[in-house]
Amino acid sequence: MSADYIKPRDPGFTTVHPRVQAPQFSPHFDNCIGAIHGTHIRVVVPASKVLQHTGRHGYSSQNVLAICDFDMRFTFVVAGWPGSVHDMRVFNDAIQKYGDKFPHPPQGKFYLVASGYPNREGYLAPYKGTKYHLPEFRQGPRPRGKKELFNFCHSSLRNVIERSFGVLKMKWRILLHLPSFPMVKQTKIIIACMALHNFIRESAIADADFERCDNDEDYMPMASVSLSQQNGDEEQDMNDFRDSIANALFNMRG
Repeated sequence: MSADYIKPRDPGFTTVHPRVQAPQFSPHFDNCIGAIHGTHIRVVVPASKVLQHTGRHGYSSQNVLAICDFDMRFTFVVAGWPGSVHDMRVFNDAIQKYGDKFPHPPQGKFYLVASGYPNREGYLAPYKGTKYHLPEFRQGPRPRGKKELFNFCHSSLRNVIERSFGVLKMKWRILLHLPSFPMVKQTKIIIACMALHNFIRESAIADADFERCDNDEDYMPMASVSLSQQNGDEEQDMNDFRDSIANALFNMRG
């Protein structure tokens, strides 16, 4: 049943979401189809597996990879990886192991990814070593230079997945303290909660958490906890694409 709800509404990604049609993003991000990121969810494991499941947050967790669209719906999820495993290992395995189910971006389309992911065709990452996170911009000067301006726009769109994780954890409090079930069952609970998240969103049921996100683009639910071999030519092409967007944004601002 989870597979019926955790999937893209339009597998061909033929439409442009209204969110990216806003003047500050369009037409540069019109081909963006969502965001990818990982989150850590606490799990209960046997003493012999505590070290394997303990990541940088200092507690036993699963590293859960998810994709979401700009309606805050999860379109793909892989759960079950120990918390010590790096995001890129989970990402590469998801593409290889679930290649037929992974919603690959069509030619010309792309997902927004964090700086820990490679900037390659279909996956647009921010500039490294440059101010990126929204609180940095809100608490300091406005974006200066083309790289900061690009990162600001990128972060403003990509935070949809952080907000989705936040709503998920605020709504399904069981994810903050999973019972001591077998690991496979704990993984199923995580995925089931994400399916229920999508069900509520698609059913247009009155929901305070989603409504607050819809009414305030800066609202970040506090429950959120964030967290391959590359083709050189492919990466360079995406770097050039990123530069072209950054230049266009900077020139548009004048």
